[in-house]
Amino acid sequence: MRSETLNEIKRKGGIIDQIKEVDFWMLTITIALAVYGLIMVFSASYYFSISENGNPFYYLIRDGMWVVIGLILMCFGILVDYRFWNKKVLILGLLCFCFMLLVLVLTPVGSSANDATRWIRLGPITIMPGEIAKMGMIFFIAWFCSENTRRIRSFTRGMLPILAVAGVFAALIVKQPNLSTAITLVGIVLVMMLIAGMKWGYIFFLGGIGVAGIMALIFGVGGYWQERFMTFTHPFDYEATSGYQIVQGLQALGSGGLFGVGLGKSVTKSLYLPYPHNDFIMAIIGEETGFLGFLLLLVMYVIFIWRGAHIAMKCGDEFGLLIASGTIMMVAIQVVLNILVVTSSMPATGVNLPFVSYGGNALMIFMFMSGVVLNISRHIPKETEADYAGELE
Repeated sequence: MRSETLNEIKRKGGIIDQIKEVDFWMLTITIALAVYGLIMVFSASYYFSISENGNPFYYLIRDGMWVVIGLILMCFGILVDYRFWNKKVLILGLLCFCFMLLVLVLTPVGSSANDATRWIRLGPITIMPGEIAKMGMIFFIAWFCSENTRRIRSFTRGMLPILAVAGVFAALIVKQPNLSTAITLVGIVLVMMLIAGMKWGYIFFLGGIGVAGIMALIFGVGGYWQERFMTFTHPFDYEATSGYQIVQGLQALGSGGLFGVGLGKSVTKSLYLPYPHNDFIMAIIGEETGFLGFLLLLVMYVIFIWRGAHIAMKCGDEFGLLIASGTIMMVAIQVVLNILVVTSSMPATGVNLPFVSYGGNALMIFMFMSGVVLNISRHIPKETEADYAGELE
């Protein structure tokens, strides 16, 4: 298999030549976001890194390592024909692997931090099963729906198997607890099913069930979930306890103004905001670069999503369409959720900012999936190439 892949790469030209064939804007924005994230992780983690490790460059070095590995994975995704992944044995194997990890994280093998058990530690390596599960669902739905394009129109033969897998994955993720990842996974599933041909009416039905489930968690189960909800509705009433991180994030955003206080000059990151390089890095971005820097980052995400959407629409087959759609939805949903959390527009849950927040698992998956989408852009049917080139001008 490896020799066949290498022979195919040689037959199609050199690696550089193949990378030149991909969507220029999406490739540029992906690399720009990764580099931007590296800069901001260093800036946000500087004082925290000194306090925790005695080395201001600790998180910069680790994040730089993840960026390099991510770039390698992105190149791998670009070079390997995306249709190679459309194999039953690969998809089902990935699905079983995701399920196994999600179960293992809830056993004594799982590692806990901040009242959550979301990680599996293997020496210096940390695995987040929830992140891998999102990628697994994208590949599964793309294969399942493209194998028989009419299948999704049947509730029992099409929708039910997808919902069953997604429901099991989401339940295991909520158990960690990690509501934001579960919401992201369910959102990806619903959008991909809709694009595959599911009737609009089911969206409202399934969406209603999802909202009802979230309300049941908050007001029925209570405890952790209810505390998060009360903190979200009245953050300043819980400033000394569960609302501390939210309040610090809001103060950081407010103090940034239009132009920001300057790169590296954040006051909030100086041991006021817990883990400023993780989920709340957007607050530091807002403080140091201001509203204009915040807006520039959003524009970069919009360009990424725009180019991904065009690649999906120009793709000549169902599998590529769904892979591209699932990937851009994964990015879009997490960007929206992260901003909502940082601005206290929804209860605080652990959702990282794509390509920017510190975290090797998420970054590597985002980079690899971006590479797969870029590979799809290389295989746009000949009859649409002229129109596609015109859109780039």
